[in-house]
Amino acid sequence: MASGRPPYRGGTNASGAGVGSRPPAGRAGTDVISASKNAPEAANGPSRNGPGTPATPAGNVLSFPEPKAKRRKRILLSTVGIVAVLIAGIVAAAVYSPVLALRTVAVQGTKIVKPDKVQAALAPLQGKPLPQISEEDVRALLKPLVQVKDVTAKALPPSTLQVHITERVPVALVKQGATFQLVDVDGVQLSTTTNAASVPLPVIDGGSGTLPKDLFHAITAVLGALPADVLARLSNASAASADAVELKLVDGQSIVWGNAGERELKARVLAALLKVPADPKNPVNVYDVSVPRHPVTR
Repeated sequence: MASGRPPYRGGTNASGAGVGSRPPAGRAGTDVISASKNAPEAANGPSRNGPGTPATPAGNVLSFPEPKAKRRKRILLSTVGIVAVLIAGIVAAAVYSPVLALRTVAVQGTKIVKPDKVQAALAPLQGKPLPQISEEDVRALLKPLVQVKDVTAKALPPSTLQVHITERVPVALVKQGATFQLVDVDGVQLSTTTNAASVPLPVIDGGSGTLPKDLFHAITAVLGALPADVLARLSNASAASADAVELKLVDGQSIVWGNAGERELKARVLAALLKVPADPKNPVNVYDVSVPRHPVTR
């Protein structure tokens, strides 16, 4: 008669024999069911699970602190970036801020040209922020004023532009019909007058016709080398050729200058001779500085 207990299959007993098999000799014939639990795998060790079985979660990972040099570099770069952004914002605010708009032009160094003419020429700059005004802008606006040789500009926040003018220096009067042109060493006409006596400058004598350009520049080069006090004592200047420039003083004495070479030395020698007290017994009619290292008076 068959037993009512179901057979056990597929298991193993403690001795490793299959479940349901006959127990080894010397042991009780009782069937034993046993179960075993796999020991936990070492952290980060290779998985012993079969294919398709999820791996055992890894354990904690050690984290090392950031090197000090790298941390300092990162902080420095961040700080530099923030400062750059702040500076860019401040510069942009200054360049376009209406607080720095031009309202006043202060003119310095003018003698021939009137300051109000300079201010009128610079009127287009009014209301423009000072950081946007360059010296080139000022120079371009003043170019039509022939009396202006050079200019420098300086911004005085919040609203003033200081302009210093370097004027052309007049050295002679050139007679043109009933008027006299005031010219500088380059021959640039600075102004005109009908009364030559009101201007303490020599008159360039062109004779009956127009003075040739080479002679004109030879004369103006000589006049440009003279100090202001000597220039004021001259009545006229002439030149038979570029190597024969002559000057005349208001007192009637003549100055033989010669060519335009060694102008500075000749000017110093002439200034020294003119400072010598006059001798009524031996009046000087001619100062010859054509050879400046050996000047002659007669």
